[in-house]
Parts: sequence; C-alpha cells; structure tokens
Amino acid sequence: MNAKQAALARKQLERRLAPLRELKLPTPPRGWMKAIREALGMSTRQLATRMGAAPSRIHAIEKAEVSGATTIRTLREAAAAMNCTFVYAFVPIKPLDDILRERAAEKAGQDVTRLDHTMRLENQALLKADLEDESRRLIDTILADSPRRLWEDD
Repeated sequence: MNAKQAALARKQLERRLAPLRELKLPTPPRGWMKAIREALGMSTRQLATRMGAAPSRIHAIEKAEVSGATTIRTLREAAAAMNCTFVYAFVPIKPLDDILRERAAEKAGQDVTRLDHTMRLENQALLKADLEDESRRLIDTILADSPRRLWEDD
C-alpha cells in the first residue's frame, strides 16, 4: 500500500472511529454481561440454557469479564444468547494522523538532537530556528515514508 492509499485508508477508518472516541461509556462495576442479563430479568440458569452451558459457567464468565480474563468468543456467545450484539474495537485516544505526527516528531527530535550534539562538538552550533526548521523538514520526510518505520526503535 503506497503512502496515498495508506492516508486514504486512515482517513476512512478515522471517520468510523471518531464517534466512538467521543462516546463516554463507563463499564458497569459488575460487567456488561451481568448488567444486561439482570436488566433483562434473566437468571444465570436461563442464560446457561440459552448458551448450552452449565449455570456455574455463567457465574465464571461474568467474573472473568470483570477481571479481563474471558475470551471475545465467549462474550460474543453470551451477547447472542441475550439478543445483543457484542461490540469490540480499538479506539485511538486521538486522531490517527495526530498519533503518527507525534511519533514522527519524536523520531525527528532524536535525529535533530544528535545533529545538534555533533555540530556543537565541531563548534558549529545551529540556531534554534534552524533546528526547528530541520525538525519540521524531518517530520514531513518521515510522514511521507512508510509508517512502519515510525515504530522501529533506533
């Protein structure tokens, strides 16, 4: 995928993710599964029957959901048994382009710091404005290249 296609794909994904980022949906203290099951007036035995599981399994699943030790498959099955849709997503805390730009700025900052250090050792220190210009140029160059390189540790 070239840089333009990647940018377009990011833009389309960002359009779908933006509403989720704004959604403030706190998890119920005892988990979504138990909250929905109880709101529906469904007992653990009834849910177990609908899932084809033992009633003790429902308690274990609910406990595992709260601790984060359950599987997506299990949650999907429980949701289906309660006539719900299981929703799973990674929601970036800020726009994807901002994350890429910040990472590029980190990488450029490292390069500019090395450059500045070398130039100072040679008694050829650059002005702050020159360093800022070089940093902006590097950020643009990094962003024009493959995003995979952004995540390499030097």
